[in-house]
Amino acid sequence: MTGAAPIPHLFPALLQVLPQSSDYIRILPEIVLSLFGILIMLLEPLIDEKKTDEKKNQKVLGVIALVGALAALCATWVMSQSPGLAFWQMVQIDGFSVFFHVLIIAVAAVVILSSYEYLAVQRIRAGEYYALILFGTVGMALMSSAVELVLIFIALEISSISSYVLAGFRRRDAASTESSLKYFLLGSFATAFFLYGVALMFGATGATNIGQISHILQSEPVPLLAYVAVALMFVGLGFKVAAAPFHIWTPDVYEGAPAPIVGLMSTAPKAAAFAVLLRVVFVIDVHALFWIIWVSAALSMTLGNIGALVQSNVKRLLAYSSIAHAGYLLVAFAAAPGLGTSAAMFYAASYAAMNVGAFAVVSHFANAGERYVSLEDYEGLGRSSPLLAATLTIFLLSLIGIPITGGFFAKFYVFSAAIKANLIWLTIIAVLNSGIGAYYYLRIIVVMYMREARKAVPATPAPLSLRLALAACMAVTLYLGLSPNRVLQYSQGSAEQLVQRTGGETQAPALSQR
Repeated sequence: MTGAAPIPHLFPALLQVLPQSSDYIRILPEIVLSLFGILIMLLEPLIDEKKTDEKKNQKVLGVIALVGALAALCATWVMSQSPGLAFWQMVQIDGFSVFFHVLIIAVAAVVILSSYEYLAVQRIRAGEYYALILFGTVGMALMSSAVELVLIFIALEISSISSYVLAGFRRRDAASTESSLKYFLLGSFATAFFLYGVALMFGATGATNIGQISHILQSEPVPLLAYVAVALMFVGLGFKVAAAPFHIWTPDVYEGAPAPIVGLMSTAPKAAAFAVLLRVVFVIDVHALFWIIWVSAALSMTLGNIGALVQSNVKRLLAYSSIAHAGYLLVAFAAAPGLGTSAAMFYAASYAAMNVGAFAVVSHFANAGERYVSLEDYEGLGRSSPLLAATLTIFLLSLIGIPITGGFFAKFYVFSAAIKANLIWLTIIAVLNSGIGAYYYLRIIVVMYMREARKAVPATPAPLSLRLALAACMAVTLYLGLSPNRVLQYSQGSAEQLVQRTGGETQAPALSQR
């Protein structure tokens, strides 16, 4: 053992032996996810031939998918040891991209865990399902590290195509087919806006690399075409994050899609799109985008919360809730780069944990055919399934922003960043909307604990896989609420690196004072 090289010195030696390996190490998580996705597709027909225990055989594919996600998390650590640019400056590995890699892949792992029971109950084929989750995660992870607009578009399409198919996986249900079709048509339309924006930005600057575009726009007067380009790109990304007025698709798609996939769609693709937005807004930093973000944030918070007030379907209620939370995140975007970036990163992590956990509970309680998804079905859940009700309650309290939960500090940091950037009116709108949002979250809690069940709803015990998924979400939610310093310090350090690398710090005051 005395002759063994220390692990930290292993990677530089490896890079010297393999001259091109550094580029591949910087996309190692994406390679691992792709290989496991391909492996699942190859194994599915072989496993299906053994009909002795079909349910057990299908779970084998889920275990492989989970191992793939965990291996990708390990690959992310390996990737973090080799920061820098890769593939002709198209990929940037830094603290910012590592943070979103961990977040997105962790969400995928939890969704896979919560899907074991769901697929068996809904009688959904597992192979394609798990493979598409892994392939979609490849696109989302690549979006967070790409600094080339063309590569961002390709990664966005990889993520989107997987999501379109997954949204319609309940093939026996017409609502699921409608969900997939609406998502595909509107998503393709929105992606075209992003592509037009990329083309116009190339016409305005002669470049598609974000760093080069930033340098060009800072060194000479910004042409009108660049403003139009950034606005069009915001339309495309605004659709992905379900920000108003590009949110119309959200309630119908979330209602029809499988509940675990809604947990994935409402967090991981949003985190990836917000990562791209952070680079576009704070790196390219076209000042005219400030008012677009301001108005979109105010509309998202207001329309999302008002829409949720009148919902009786829990999935639609949480869909409108996700629109509102997109608005809270956009408040951070309107703040100064250093403050806004770190606040947005922390909020994305907190929201992912509590929202994936909430949808994991919904997916278990829905039963076959997702028959039990109305508020009426949750009456008396506190008595019939006290542990499940208590778990959902903590996630709902975090979504409200109650202290000792991650949601509290997430909103606190976003609102603090907005106040420091002199966005007083936007902060007032956000605080008022938080009060409105508390009503419909508390409404679910009241139904669970303070009303007698008017109809019999089967309460099956949660399997081990679901318990592990809920425990992971619960642990992160409470950890970010009780001890947020380490995550916040990491996000602040990553944000400072991102801003200093592009000189965005000097441009922020003029943007935020408007």
